[in-house]
Amino acid sequence: MSTLFVVLLKYIVPLEMVTAARPAHLAFLDQYYAKNVFIASGRQVPPTGGIILARADNKVTLENILAEDPFAQQNLAEYQIYEWDVSKYSKVFATLLS
Repeated sequence: MSTLFVVLLKYIVPLEMVTAARPAHLAFLDQYYAKNVFIASGRQVPPTGGIILARADNKVTLENILAEDPFAQQNLAEYQIYEWDVSKYSKVFATLLS
């Protein structure tokens, strides 16, 4: 079973620079949605960063994946990764845990 993670991104450059790299970032996200690694993602409100809900075998694997993100490669954001030990959930959410 994969482990769930919450990834918080904090933009460390002006939003204009983030916006310019956003198409490449979205393509990166799409690549890992197709592999069922990413479950949900989006910008924080206000847009000071983003949040990704992900699943991976372990934190190191996820760190290696996130290193491919154009936001990481261009030093546009910092990443905080939280491993999530899900203990209670709805039936709908259960499909994400298998």
